[in-house]
Amino acid sequence: MKFAATAAAMGNGRARVGLLHLSTTFSDPIETPALLLTTRKGLPLFIPPDLLPSLPSPHSHLLQFSPLHFLEGISPKTISDVGGLHQMIGLHQHIFVAVPRDSITSIPEHQSTNKTGPSFHTPGGRLLIKPADYMQLVSSMKPDLFVSLADEVPAWVSTKRNTASVDRTLRWLDDCISYNKTGVTVFGSIVGGSRVEERQRCAQEVVKRNVSGYFIGGFGLGESMDERSDLLAAIMDNLPEDKPRQVSGLELPEEVLQGVAAGVDLFDSTYIYHLTIGGFALTLPLETRAGEFPDNELSDSGGSVHANINLKSTIYRKDTSPIIESCECYTCQNHTKAYLNHLFNVHEMLAQTLLEIHNTHHYLGFFRSIREAIKEGRFEQFRRNFIGGRRDNIFISAPSDGTQFNSCA
Repeated sequence: MKFAATAAAMGNGRARVGLLHLSTTFSDPIETPALLLTTRKGLPLFIPPDLLPSLPSPHSHLLQFSPLHFLEGISPKTISDVGGLHQMIGLHQHIFVAVPRDSITSIPEHQSTNKTGPSFHTPGGRLLIKPADYMQLVSSMKPDLFVSLADEVPAWVSTKRNTASVDRTLRWLDDCISYNKTGVTVFGSIVGGSRVEERQRCAQEVVKRNVSGYFIGGFGLGESMDERSDLLAAIMDNLPEDKPRQVSGLELPEEVLQGVAAGVDLFDSTYIYHLTIGGFALTLPLETRAGEFPDNELSDSGGSVHANINLKSTIYRKDTSPIIESCECYTCQNHTKAYLNHLFNVHEMLAQTLLEIHNTHHYLGFFRSIREAIKEGRFEQFRRNFIGGRRDNIFISAPSDGTQFNSCA
């Protein structure tokens, strides 16, 4: 793996653009900040493999999966005999990142861990996963990158429990490194809950290990955004500039911008999943090529195009416009809001497929706008304008029938 920062925010900001080379089979570098697409057993939840090429390349080639999803079903030996996850799924040109934390169902229960390894809820009950077991899964799947096991705890645990979580995470990192016989690239996990001193200690210790990057875990488990700023700063102050940083638990666009401002390079995409499940279409206020946000125009239905829209709503039953007129995704180029509304109302699974294509395409566009803003030295302006635009347009009204409904932030 190779990583190099190519541009940084002006002033004292930590936001940066970098180039990441992760795979020997995929030669194109990935420009960061970037999004890791959430998968279930290696495939996006609603997008079939034949439609993946419709997403922007190469940034749609970053796939995050949890080896724990394979605890029931096909055995690790069978996956290894096939040639690993790339061969089994047939996505040879994609980059697979193995993360033990389920990207959809996190692990907020601090009782779910003991001294020898974390335990996870599975369809077959709670299973204990020791570092040796985890590394056997990783070795059989042959990902391009894996994240070490972490004892992630919620913000409200005691100081003693928090200290123990850091000690265990460091011990499990050492075990994962020692069991990594195939030389897969490893990111060291950094935890510490809501304690600044424990975050600092964990970061300082992980930096001493032979890792290629850093996974910042334990966020999205009860801390406030104000607390998170100090916690991220405490971590970043102790990390080298020449290695990438990945974070889990920052889902909302505002949280992503907070992470980018702190110097994070890679993010997961659980936000897209939750939007799609709820039937919400992503309509973020993305910048134009001139570096300006578009005017707050009204859509045909009377709602702001800057607020996420609920496609299940009756106001879209006869709306023959696409989700976003200027969007170049497969869904907006071929289908209308009325058709998507119909699919949701008859419980057709194609509804989630088409909506996830749009939401993923649009969120990748959001990350592209972030990178361009950093390169042009106006990231803080972009962040202020974006948050201001979202705050002003968080509700959509439907004056035609007097109904009002919330957007999914």
